[in-house]
Amino acid sequence: MKNSIIVIVLIFAFKLSAQSKTTYTYAIKVNDTLKLDVYTPQNLKPSDSLPVLLWMHGGGFAIGSRDYIDDMRLVEYVAKNQNYIGISISYRLLRKETETGFGCNCPKEEKLETFQQAAIDYLDAAKYVVEHSKELNIDRTKIIAGGSSAGAEGILNAVFMREYFSDDLQQYKNVKFAGAMAFAGAVVNANYITKNNAVPTVLFHGTDDQLVPYGSASHHYCEISKPGYLILDGASIIAEKLMQFETSYYFNVVKGGRHEISAIPFSQLDKIFAFFDKTVLHDEVIQTKIIQTKTL
Repeated sequence: MKNSIIVIVLIFAFKLSAQSKTTYTYAIKVNDTLKLDVYTPQNLKPSDSLPVLLWMHGGGFAIGSRDYIDDMRLVEYVAKNQNYIGISISYRLLRKETETGFGCNCPKEEKLETFQQAAIDYLDAAKYVVEHSKELNIDRTKIIAGGSSAGAEGILNAVFMREYFSDDLQQYKNVKFAGAMAFAGAVVNANYITKNNAVPTVLFHGTDDQLVPYGSASHHYCEISKPGYLILDGASIIAEKLMQFETSYYFNVVKGGRHEISAIPFSQLDKIFAFFDKTVLHDEVIQTKIIQTKTL
């Protein structure tokens, strides 16, 4: 029995060591040292150039971390099972320990500033990845932007609204996204989605999301009289734009679903990356809309 326990421990240790993780600092902004964790496939060769999932965690711009268990599990999954590089980033949590939080008492101007700085942090992380693509074994033309909840808002604004949020577009001229994956996300204005920046996109959203609107509505459904009244365009509006531009999308609608749809859908990851394989890696055009009903 004792020998069996030793064997089990050794096997478990081998599985952990088989996953390679390296941490880098991509920016220092005042008191924030922003890092990213890079997960690589076990048998990575120096000559490999792989697609990458660049992931931004959720948490209302107040909590969460790049190595939270589900976020870490996702980037480990793509490295182990999809032959991707998986990267999870930290970013400035500007609503952390603020009196007004990020709801209806948070002034619209502060919300826009939070969205802007999250998008900038994400673009800075992407810029670092592009500039270090060779040493990270990354195909810089195959960057998939991904995020959930606040992270989904951050990446969608970075992918589709950099012209609105960045005062220095030149520094991001080499940053190009090949796809996007957003769980319960929205953009500030979907009119910034154009034929030129539209990319294959995976969208998961609940029709009754109480925080991030499914359609075009006020963030947190704040009343117009509240300081935090700010219209956002959710997944259904983004999907309409992508359809208009004949761009690939995979849109999973959950009727009656609330903000819990921001959780990473681990049971569907194989389908999601099969979509990216066809649309990003092989240039197929696929438009899929799946409608589910929330189960109690």
